[in-house]
Amino acid sequence: MASSWMQWLTNPRRNWFAAQHYKALSNRLKKYGLRYDDLYDPMYDLDIKEALTRLPREVVDAGNQRLKRAMDLSMKHEYLPEDLQALQTPFRSYLKDMLALVKKENAEREALGALPLYQHTIP
Repeated sequence: MASSWMQWLTNPRRNWFAAQHYKALSNRLKKYGLRYDDLYDPMYDLDIKEALTRLPREVVDAGNQRLKRAMDLSMKHEYLPEDLQALQTPFRSYLKDMLALVKKENAEREALGALPLYQHTIP
């Protein structure tokens, strides 16, 4: 019951408020040229850190470059030009598949009783 209610609440196709939030978040990410996956903090979640180390170097470098550009634009109190904002794809994920694989491997490791590869501690 609670699970289906949460799915309805967070699904932009079924809930008008979720759709408005999705649209506002998309617009804000486009203004700075970011993708949603760029906002994950590898220092907070070690699964994300592991997933980032498994991705190709070019993909990780592109994400870091987007973050640098966003910080630069923010410091200048500017946004990307409109023509570049139209090209942005803020919800095209590059991390989701690898992150799911890392979480699956960790769950399998835990189910088999093996020691974890790393301790989940927040610095």
